[in-house]
Amino acid sequence: MAKREKILILDFGSQYTQLIARRIREQNVYCEVRPYTQPAQDWESDELLGLILSGGPASVYAEGAPRLERADVDLGVPVLGICYGMQLLTHLFGGEVAPSNEREFGHAELTPQGDSRLLRGVSDEAGLQVWMSHGDKVLRLPDGFQSVGHSGNSPFAAMASDDDRMFGVQFHPEVAHTPQGGAILRNFVVDVCGCRPDWTMGSFLETEVDRIRRVVGDSRVILGLSGGVDSTVVAALLAQAIGSQATCIFIDNGLLRWEEASEVCGFFEDFRGIDFRHVDASDRFLSALEGVTDPEQKRKIIGRVFVEVFEDSADSVDGARFLAQGTLYPDVIESVSPKGGPSATIKSHHNVGGLPEHMKLELLEPLRDLFKDEVRLLGAELAIGSEKLGRHPFPGPGLGVRVLGEVTEDRCDVLRRADHIFIDEIRRAGLYDSIWQAFAVLLPVQTVGVMGDERTYENVCALRAVTSTDGMTADWFDMPREVLARCSNRIINEVRGINRVVYDISSKPPGTIEWE
Repeated sequence: MAKREKILILDFGSQYTQLIARRIREQNVYCEVRPYTQPAQDWESDELLGLILSGGPASVYAEGAPRLERADVDLGVPVLGICYGMQLLTHLFGGEVAPSNEREFGHAELTPQGDSRLLRGVSDEAGLQVWMSHGDKVLRLPDGFQSVGHSGNSPFAAMASDDDRMFGVQFHPEVAHTPQGGAILRNFVVDVCGCRPDWTMGSFLETEVDRIRRVVGDSRVILGLSGGVDSTVVAALLAQAIGSQATCIFIDNGLLRWEEASEVCGFFEDFRGIDFRHVDASDRFLSALEGVTDPEQKRKIIGRVFVEVFEDSADSVDGARFLAQGTLYPDVIESVSPKGGPSATIKSHHNVGGLPEHMKLELLEPLRDLFKDEVRLLGAELAIGSEKLGRHPFPGPGLGVRVLGEVTEDRCDVLRRADHIFIDEIRRAGLYDSIWQAFAVLLPVQTVGVMGDERTYENVCALRAVTSTDGMTADWFDMPREVLARCSNRIINEVRGINRVVYDISSKPPGTIEWE
């Protein structure tokens, strides 16, 4: 099988690293993010055509700053350093970097110089609007490099090697505030690196079906089916790749939304010839969660019980060797710091952070390299209906991380009713498809209220709705006042146990989409 062309992004801790990957994939070029410490020998599975060094918060001259050896970047492929990455290139090749008397944060104007392939065709007479975020700057270029752009505070805001194969930019082409950033990255990955812009979900489907067949062989695969977008796409992918060798097991963990179990069973009982099984393990999950309030502990317990249930179920599936999951790239990114890398753990995800170290089944994660919008495109390639693909994301731990504090059957029932009302009102208002994700959260807080002539002391319910493209960043949805009013009125009147409703207007970052 031919090797896949790839651009590698080395992560030095920038908050924008994942945006680099998104922008490159928008050019139909495959790329991956790896910690800067990962040795070059680990990159050999694909054909490496280019290397990008991300930004980062450190200073190259500071003690303990993330470093590479010159040989680590001089691999015979084009290199692009962004912000800290540019400063690191300068340092490695003998130039000089120092603190700037005037730092640059925000909008700036870049004036291109010369005719570098990196900036070709992206500027006009008014200059190029870019986004800066740096306190250091390049004072002297390395031998063999020339300036190809300057800003008001940076005489060397963009540089290129004399052979036009190695580049550095002080600004961030990956952010929306650099309008021509996508064109700059396309110049690098297509014109300079020579990548063919042919990595699409159609091509991914073809290669992934082949890979699954080779990896699985004659064995059977058990899929942990939730009924959401991710697991539905995995189910369709397995059906196309290995047909009846796939057994889809739907676990009712007691942490599902309103009438979700019956909806999932109705959809999958006759789904493309796969073996579908329904297991009610709600008592097992709720018992394991009794008395637990820490969100990370809850996630790990749910992950552990999830695997235990599947391993029990695997005993009845002859030849079962693999456990398939709908793990996505953002799950991987947010769950663990890259091995030896600078990024901080935000939270563990059920798919990747809550599994025990020793399992009887091997993991099969066919969506692990994809962002959410790419999964939906793959689902369309697999002829899954738009109604199913447009469903809002639902976390693997379900209501376990939306019932804040201790998770009990009664508290889940309260939240289920409130969440159902919220989604119902959003659909009635025609807003569902304009929102990336909407849900209710039950807080471990009780407040005083008055209903009729009686004093109440009941729970607070928070409503959350956000817009996003891939879940890596999100803005709160500006919900019409009348919709919020109807939601609040119905929840307080129809859900016994809630007497106060609030609306979350936090963006990601600094918050996360889920509360836990």
